[in-house]
Amino acid sequence: MLVPLIKGFATFVPGLNRLLQGRTGGTGSARYCYSIWMRHLVMAHESGLPTRPDVVAELGPGKSLGVGCAALLSGANRYLALDVRQHASNQRNLDVFEELVGLFIRREAIPDQTEFPGAKPLLESYEFPAHILTDERLEQALDEDRIASLRRSLSSPGSGREPDSHIAYISPWYESDIIEDSSVDSVFSQAVLEHVGDLSGTYKALRSWLKPGGVMSHEIDFKSHRTARKWNGHWTYSDLLWKLVVGRRSYLLNREPHSVH
Repeated sequence: MLVPLIKGFATFVPGLNRLLQGRTGGTGSARYCYSIWMRHLVMAHESGLPTRPDVVAELGPGKSLGVGCAALLSGANRYLALDVRQHASNQRNLDVFEELVGLFIRREAIPDQTEFPGAKPLLESYEFPAHILTDERLEQALDEDRIASLRRSLSSPGSGREPDSHIAYISPWYESDIIEDSSVDSVFSQAVLEHVGDLSGTYKALRSWLKPGGVMSHEIDFKSHRTARKWNGHWTYSDLLWKLVVGRRSYLLNREPHSVH
């Protein structure tokens, strides 16, 4: 309990709050981004849901826009990345993108728990999902002219108001009207919704963006994120203690249980 409290108090020291804001996940790795998108895609297929979204939106992309780029390289036409603060840089995005192109061209197997032990959801098979991403589909998605167009969009992402841009990076986002109602086929997030303060408002916004028949896919991490010794120890703190642990950080954990989601 002492270390989390010290970190919380340290956020009141000028200059330390940003440093202690927290990690943004593993999206700096192309193989991680590839693994995460493929898991969401395979799970949608196994659930009998659509797997060819035209427009996808991601909440909390983190260090890069790599997971959304994987969606584009699977055939999606437009990707909307929403975050409370920009963590991704154009150069990192481009580096991840180029590696992702190679992974798709080679039809690489999905990186499994050996490479990314904490990644979820778990799959029964980590073979390349050729039954979803057929040769015909990938031939269109990986066309050289299309790759060049995606690369140009990634070099200069739009702000969400440019209908011709493949990619929009919207940060910060707080209002649901930044995306047109019923305009998105798939909304996803990876270990993000446990950090969101206004869950009700966020879910309302996500739902408003989805087209009829659209899909939401969220992986939510309920662990304590190093704020306690036990995985669920953060739920044992009183509201006052938790307020001290959070300090001045704009987000840490919302401590909401599975039933709330």
